[in-house]
Amino acid sequence: MLPISPSLLGSASYRKLRIGLLGGSFNPAHEGHLHISMLALKNMKLDAVWWFVSPQNPLKSDKGMASFKERFEGAKLLTRDCPNIIVSDMESKLGTRFTADTLKQLTRRFPRTRFIWMMGADNLIQIPRWQRWHEIFKRCDVAVYRRPPYAVGVLRGKAAQRFYKNRIPPAKAKQLGKCKPRKWILFSNRLNSESATQIRNRTKGK
Repeated sequence: MLPISPSLLGSASYRKLRIGLLGGSFNPAHEGHLHISMLALKNMKLDAVWWFVSPQNPLKSDKGMASFKERFEGAKLLTRDCPNIIVSDMESKLGTRFTADTLKQLTRRFPRTRFIWMMGADNLIQIPRWQRWHEIFKRCDVAVYRRPPYAVGVLRGKAAQRFYKNRIPPAKAKQLGKCKPRKWILFSNRLNSESATQIRNRTKGK
């Protein structure tokens, strides 16, 4: 097994925590990522949120993609004042490209840790394009946050329809990480329109 940074995962105390997982390219990390993470810490009463910076998203072209180091350091800089948000290079260390594989290894390593996969509504819509996407909903609970312009019609998507019986209301958010069978929530949060694409376009215009 590949070594994992002791400062991130080595402490036995992690095995008893509820951890939110937010994956992505973070090209670059922005206020939208931070907004979702801070909401998760508050409304799910999580112990921490881990950001998994992907070496390369299989569904995205590497054209216009900053280097892993740039994206990783940018995420760390954005979260420098947020001690409960930990930026991780775990996927790089594990050598995983797909979320299903990352979660499989995580749950094997930390069978007592309660992981919650977090994502925006845009990813709930497109998740059927992900490798073995249904395994994600069966391996851990899922928290979905509304994100413009995907707030309307998100529940008509393939994933939402397939797992509609597993959806629970936001009022039960503190249960996520403990549910069997696995559950998911769509939060009616305040919308944050920031996106990595907008940031890159603004940067190009300077």
